[in-house]
Amino acid sequence: MNKGRLEAFSDGVIAIIITIMVLDLKVPHGESLDSLRPLIPVLLMYLLSFVYVGIYWNNHHHLLHAAGKVTGAILWANLHLLFWLSLVPFTTGWMGENHFAAAPSALYGVVLLMAGFAYWILQELIIAAQGSHSVLKEAIGRDWKGKASPVLYALAVICAFWSPVVSQAIYTFVALIWLIPDRRIERALSKQEHG
Repeated sequence: MNKGRLEAFSDGVIAIIITIMVLDLKVPHGESLDSLRPLIPVLLMYLLSFVYVGIYWNNHHHLLHAAGKVTGAILWANLHLLFWLSLVPFTTGWMGENHFAAAPSALYGVVLLMAGFAYWILQELIIAAQGSHSVLKEAIGRDWKGKASPVLYALAVICAFWSPVVSQAIYTFVALIWLIPDRRIERALSKQEHG
């Protein structure tokens, strides 16, 4: 399979994930702005999850751009990532509907942790397929964000049972550090093309 087909499939699944999340937003009864007040937790969770799915879509695009070939293992790893991302609408809705309660907040973090782990597996398989002179491996370097994120997700899951607000703050912080586009892969590919 060529990587264009894999990317198109992944883009379609991610688009459906976003669509499911927005369809979960219920129209309030009433015409005043006060009727939106009960929906604020749901809207905040939608915003955070939309940002997370957008970050994965953006980074996934760069990751596949760096892939030279697609192996069977890469296909399965990609499906593994999409599986965890497909659970984001469920955990988003559960947490928003229950006003950031402990168990939904913890499950949200578990899904984020597993999606991060799945992304790492996909990344490592692409690096392995590229061989000893992997452009992707060079581009990623020490990957401090990739190493810090799972630790922060695990911390947020634990904090959810103590203080869901702290848990939400950690999820927001991780999203913010990833919101700044990571240009390492683009630079490495450009260097390879011109070098």
